[in-house]
Amino acid sequence: MTSFDTSPQPDVRRALLALAVVFVMLATTGWTALRHQRHPVPLQASLNAWEHGRMAGHRLPDPQSAPARLARFFASLTEGQRATLVRRYPLAVGNMNGAPVQLRYRANRIALGQAREVERERVRDARLTPSGQRQAALRMDRFEALTRPGRRILAFDPSGPGRVAEVFGDLRGAERISVVVPGVDTDLLTFQRAHRAHSAPVGMAKSLYAAERRAAPSIRTAVIAWADYTAPSGLGMDAATAMRAEDGALRLDALVRGLPGIAPVSLFCHSYGSVVCGVAAHRLPERVADIAVAGSPGMRAEDASRLRTTARVWAMRDADDWIQDVPYLELGGLGHGADPVAAEFGARVLSAREAKGHAGYFAPGTDSLRNFAGIGVGAYHSVSCAGGDDLCRTGLSGTTTTGRA
Repeated sequence: MTSFDTSPQPDVRRALLALAVVFVMLATTGWTALRHQRHPVPLQASLNAWEHGRMAGHRLPDPQSAPARLARFFASLTEGQRATLVRRYPLAVGNMNGAPVQLRYRANRIALGQAREVERERVRDARLTPSGQRQAALRMDRFEALTRPGRRILAFDPSGPGRVAEVFGDLRGAERISVVVPGVDTDLLTFQRAHRAHSAPVGMAKSLYAAERRAAPSIRTAVIAWADYTAPSGLGMDAATAMRAEDGALRLDALVRGLPGIAPVSLFCHSYGSVVCGVAAHRLPERVADIAVAGSPGMRAEDASRLRTTARVWAMRDADDWIQDVPYLELGGLGHGADPVAAEFGARVLSAREAKGHAGYFAPGTDSLRNFAGIGVGAYHSVSCAGGDDLCRTGLSGTTTTGRA
């Protein structure tokens, strides 16, 4: 009897491989997108519900409206009406730039409680792998920690790796506001650390807030730990391009425009966070008085003038920071441009003595933290320049709480 080889021939195998690749792409992109469209993530679901909501017979404003318009809308409501919106749409209100900050704190406390219960169910879900259950337990613990008394959560999104922002001090009554913009590997689970606390956003902001109060006890300050953008994960392609920074820049601009009052704002941008600040610089409102970068891979500009900002631009880098070995160039979308501490860049270069590497700029007892605090309270005469000269203070006067010196 004649036997026949029934194994796939080379052309057939290639076709099957191509089909398999297409299947995987559909499964991980198109089909996943459709599934997500049917089941929106929590924040989007809350925003969708808001868009179909009414108050006193009137449609609610577009949640993407300018912060000033949303502020006017909330100001027109009674306390009871505001409370109703918080109960119905906690995630939407909690992330709405222009909503009163106290209302956002209340809304995010509710949203965190709801997210915690979701993770509690996931911990007990036998369909999850042990690794998935452990991840759910970590997220549940983090959400629990963020709801502890005294914490002021200005933004919260549990989707994916998560986003969050926290306030230290009285944001409404502040005479100076500082915003800490962190870099890669920042998400809900890395927002706060017990070990080397000052290398995570919460520790950075708490350290800066304490230093500002020591530097100027009579000046009312507030500091925001702002991890409300999707930061790159690791030092891969996302970290080498401006894709994450472009989205982050839009979100940073919306944050600043939604802040209450008229107090000057100083941005303290670490590592990839300085890319976010550089991309955002030209669109930020004039109340942003200072942009200070530390351990920067570049700001997507060849010099400070090309940032097109009226803010003072400051830069520092510790002598032991590995970031200095990153090529300071931009080619084909890769890289982030010139070195901000180079003389030709034109930033005011500050001392970072004792910072001890890339993650140490907010550590107590360092020149870097003292300099950040001086900038944050407007005490520009107190900052120490790199090289021991006074070049970074050229043209600046003393303390100011209301604007540029």
